[in-house]
Amino acid sequence: MAIEAKPETLGFQTEVKQLLNLMIHSLYSNKEIFLRELISNSSDAADKLRFEALSNDKLYEDNPELKIRIEFDEKQKTITIVDNGIGMSREEVIQHLGTIAKSGTKQFFETLTGDSAKDSQLIGQFGVGFYSCFIVAKKVEVITRRAGLSSEEGVRWVSDGESNYTIETLDRPKRGTKVILHLRDDMDEFLNSWRLRSIVTKYSDHITLPIVMNKESEDEKGEETVNKATALWTRNKKDISEEEYNEFYKHVSHDFEEPMAHVHSKVEGKLEYSSLLYVPKRAPFDLWNREQRHGVKLYVRRVFIMDDAEQLIPSWLRFVKGIVDSDDLPLNISREILQHNKVIDSIRSGCTKKILGLLKDMAEKEPEKYADFWKIFGKVLKEGVIEGQEYQEELANLFRFASTQDDAEEQNVSLQQYVSRMKEGQQAIYFVTAESHATAKNSPHLEIFHKKGIEVLLLTDPIDEWVTSQLNEYEGKPLKSVNKGELDLGEIQDDQEKKEEEQKNKDFSKLTNRIKSTLSDKVKEVRVTSRLTTSPACLVSDDGDMGRHMEQILKASGQSIPGAKPILEINAEHPLVIKIDQEADEDRFKDWAHILFDQALLSEGGQLSDPASFVHKLNSLIMTLAE
Repeated sequence: MAIEAKPETLGFQTEVKQLLNLMIHSLYSNKEIFLRELISNSSDAADKLRFEALSNDKLYEDNPELKIRIEFDEKQKTITIVDNGIGMSREEVIQHLGTIAKSGTKQFFETLTGDSAKDSQLIGQFGVGFYSCFIVAKKVEVITRRAGLSSEEGVRWVSDGESNYTIETLDRPKRGTKVILHLRDDMDEFLNSWRLRSIVTKYSDHITLPIVMNKESEDEKGEETVNKATALWTRNKKDISEEEYNEFYKHVSHDFEEPMAHVHSKVEGKLEYSSLLYVPKRAPFDLWNREQRHGVKLYVRRVFIMDDAEQLIPSWLRFVKGIVDSDDLPLNISREILQHNKVIDSIRSGCTKKILGLLKDMAEKEPEKYADFWKIFGKVLKEGVIEGQEYQEELANLFRFASTQDDAEEQNVSLQQYVSRMKEGQQAIYFVTAESHATAKNSPHLEIFHKKGIEVLLLTDPIDEWVTSQLNEYEGKPLKSVNKGELDLGEIQDDQEKKEEEQKNKDFSKLTNRIKSTLSDKVKEVRVTSRLTTSPACLVSDDGDMGRHMEQILKASGQSIPGAKPILEINAEHPLVIKIDQEADEDRFKDWAHILFDQALLSEGGQLSDPASFVHKLNSLIMTLAE
């Protein structure tokens, strides 16, 4: 019985309309990629059918030979891509072709610049390959039926890529999807067998199921396979070209750019699996959504099992894309079983080590490329010392930081470089944390380090506070914050300097006690320090207390932090401190003491609790000095 068609016109989601316009204009110079993207979608549909058929082989519907077929019609000016994969239901068609159901979509569009070249790269990170067909087509028809439906009810979706699309039901005895492209007038170049075959060979040779076309010779009837139809990762590395590796990356990632690097390995013995893992050139738009998995596919004996198998790679390597193919896992493995599987644990460990090894080689042999990697993914990699403590040593060697040794803001100093430059007698790796490079670089805590020529690492990423709480030492050298605890330069600070500092604390005990009494609600202690050479005062945290920068981060995130009182350290040789020491008027002394504290707070990027009071006190004292 024929199914009564019920056409319905629906509007595209706003983001889809933006994307279609951007896609057509930004990617026009690389328009042949439309075929790659449609073939990739068909391949994914076949993979999904294979997976679902593991538990229900009736989904094959007496047609188990999966393939993709490409046809063209010069008279009608159409190109048709047909697959017998999983197909789509009406709801799935609306979901996949009419909307973009991705978290972070709004933020993605906010990053668009209007520069076609830059925006086309962003499109690739968003992964919206289907819409690339509108680069070459003035109208697109999608005819599809979901495998396993009791009726032969299919769906037709039609759009010109403007603002609306039409969807209707129709008879479709075959499962799978047919995409018909009605080409624009200037796209006749694709109505050519040689041209289409060359695109398949260039972009889709690695697809694991046959891509077929009619035989070219008029004397021969039937179809022939255009691609190798062999899983790329199963082939010998020496037989795979760099171009083939790059095109496979674009297939698994839906990225439009080539990857930054890749590692291909095959493990044999007690445990057998292959892995082909890639590091992208750019961060995906939703990199900071930790709930969003980003692209390692799991296969079992060449059969696709699942996308984004989060157990295969730790979250701090979530930018990695690629595939893992195991010979030891059961075909019916579920996500729940993956969470408690020793084989998966071994694969995860092996893949992690391979990526870290790849990054190590890049850092040593291609430092400029590694510098680019670090700018993009360094903050994510730092999560590894918190979540993957067993890799701390390998990660520490990969970390890069800004430092007082270099005026540049770039993070390009390794811990190994720092240690090699340590002063004779220096026992610790010193660092300062702040919310910006300028605040860190100009911190009063660094004054004695500048004077003595001691390098200090400038840590400005919010995660650095957690990193340094876990990464306590490197090559036997403790990491020590210059913002916390008493100044200890070890052997670099001679005994005479230590004695002088002790004596100053005795000589100025009356002043420090007086300031402490005034600021009792704000400070834990007041003491004289030798760490300052030009500033009058600074704030430091006690060794066992949370750092000031960490407090600011947690408060900014909305957490209620009680916050320990800081220690106020003063420079006894500074004219302002000398002036305060001589102040007889108690009210003016209190104002000076508060200004001293507020100055120290501002110098480390802190916020005043009462800015108006600070300004009033400062103006009053300036007027007094001017009299």
